[in-house]
Amino acid sequence: QVQLVESGGGLVQPGGSLRLSCAASGSAWRINVMGWYRQAPGNQRVLVATITSTGTANYSDSVKGRFTISRDNAKNTVYLQMNSLEPEDTADYYCYTKMVVPLDNSEIGYWGQGTQVTVSS
Repeated sequence: QVQLVESGGGLVQPGGSLRLSCAASGSAWRINVMGWYRQAPGNQRVLVATITSTGTANYSDSVKGRFTISRDNAKNTVYLQMNSLEPEDTADYYCYTKMVVPLDNSEIGYWGQGTQVTVSS
């Protein structure tokens, strides 16, 4: 049973910082991409950032230069350092990972339960 456990959300003032963490457990399959998505009330879930197992990162335009994604492969953990937070960053943030099925090298995606980030004065 694959589990993605997120932590680090909360309330922060505009201009502040938060660091999200997500640890994957419950499977020996190789983890390929890890990432973060977010969903604001009334909106669709959208990409924030992803990172491959070799460290190649991809960001949405709205967070480039403010957010940094990183991962610790030994701990199966992905992080999202969020700086210069804006009220528009308020959303539920979801961890996402793709694992490789050994039998055929296909990929299966898994989601975390979400952690809330609120940027408000």
